Amino acid sequence: MKNLISSPSAGQNSRRDFFKKASLSGIALFVTSKFSFAARSASAGNPTLNQAVPKLAEYHLTAQSKQLPLPYAYNDLEPYVDARTMEIHYSKHHAAYTKNMNEASATTDYITKPLFQLFSEIEKYPVFLKNNAGGFYNHLLFWTIMSHSTGQEPEGNLLSAINDSFGSVAKFKEGFSNAGKKQFGSGWAWLSVNEQGKLVISSTQNQDNPLMSTTEVKGIPVLAMDVWEHAYYLQYQNRRPDYVDSFWKIVNWKEVSRRYDEALSALK
Repeated sequence: MKNLISSPSAGQNSRRDFFKKASLSGIALFVTSKFSFAARSASAGNPTLNQAVPKLAEYHLTAQSKQLPLPYAYNDLEPYVDARTMEIHYSKHHAAYTKNMNEASATTDYITKPLFQLFSEIEKYPVFLKNNAGGFYNHLLFWTIMSHSTGQEPEGNLLSAINDSFGSVAKFKEGFSNAGKKQFGSGWAWLSVNEQGKLVISSTQNQDNPLMSTTEVKGIPVLAMDVWEHAYYLQYQNRRPDYVDSFWKIVNWKEVSRRYDEALSALK
């Protein structure tokens, strides 16, 4: 019996091969272009913020910076943060981030680059440097925005900006608290000034911060809350919400206001 299904001709095979190769090439081009665009976008960072941050007082910091002294005693934030937690947090955790950052950058070609410049193109550098440089700077900021002088509240330009952005101080605190309470795993809650000069709330994982090019919500941070367990576990155990609620008792609003005014001035 003859085979009723005819074999494809050489011409048909050639056409099929052509369309197959063309399809595969198109897919490869699309994928390559997509990843190239993502890489370019990350590298570009935010031009407005990149022009503003060199005007900030902390722009002199590099990956060879030293750990600064705490602006208060270990027990000054009690009963909201206990002395033992503060001692371990500062003398062990922050000290380790500082040491690791210095060692990671010691023999590199970016040893003298400003830390904020590294953050603006952080995808170019090792994750180890990102984690430890972030840990160094995040804690440096964190210590300054807490104070044993309780009873402070936002005022002046900062108060007006909070009301404009969030409706009221109460609504702002609720949003910021939720950012910390709902952050999955270790991380931070942030209040930042974005490129339009508006206040924004965000959270980041690990030691990321809003100055980093890889962060979704970018800005100049003016308030930070550490929600790693080492920041509260000795006193609060698994009750992170209680720690977050207590945080408002020790916020140094004068320093937050200073940082807000500085950020606005830098963006002009």
